[in-house]
Amino acid sequence: MNTPLLKVESLVKRFGGLTATDQLSLDVAQGELVAIIGPNGAGKTTLLSQLSGAMFSDEGRILFAGEDISRLPVHRRVHKGLARSYQITSIFKSFTVLQNVALAVQSRSGTSMRFWAPVASERDLLEAALAIVTDVGLESVAERPASQLSHGQQRQLELAIAIATGPRLLLLDEPMAGMGREETLRMVELIHRLKQRFTILLVEHDMDAVFRLADRIAVLVYGRVIATGSVEEIRNNREVRQAYLGEELTV
Repeated sequence: MNTPLLKVESLVKRFGGLTATDQLSLDVAQGELVAIIGPNGAGKTTLLSQLSGAMFSDEGRILFAGEDISRLPVHRRVHKGLARSYQITSIFKSFTVLQNVALAVQSRSGTSMRFWAPVASERDLLEAALAIVTDVGLESVAERPASQLSHGQQRQLELAIAIATGPRLLLLDEPMAGMGREETLRMVELIHRLKQRFTILLVEHDMDAVFRLADRIAVLVYGRVIATGSVEEIRNNREVRQAYLGEELTV
């Protein structure tokens, strides 16, 4: 059996008397899109923070490509190929879309200490950034300051920045949050294309999007995975219906 790209073993994170993740275990195979669903307060965002290195776990291990990364900081995990969509770097609102992505490409190349000036002058860097901007559908606003983007376009830019770091695994935390119908459809299509090239762990409340995108779904309730399976297995799981999905799947 192949070693999972990501293996989570018995993660625990406590905040005072609250246990946000409780002996949580999960595997993600290379090339898979796994969606994490669950009610508010289930521990989904805490889990992504533990995986990305934004917070360390109180117990348990995180193995990435067979290596224990449980105590590595965010930037070390990024360099190993684990990218969280909005946490790799901030969007610089006064910079253009292209400049934002070029900075992420520059950080991957290890020349980030040369910082602002080289971004404007290094042609190969800008060409690499433009290819990524085009890939996520932002080529028409490449020269526009990030502050002028719509909410949906800013989420696309966050994805572009994550892609620019050269990830092996993308952690996406509710990429459709706050979007209208048209923006949501565009984001679903973008993630559908990205899943052909990247392993993805997706946290999302939009169940239509989850059912369209997921190869496998894990359901979190009170910090524990209560079920994993295919879309149809989760649709038909009585415990999942009672705990989370309710009547929204009866149609």
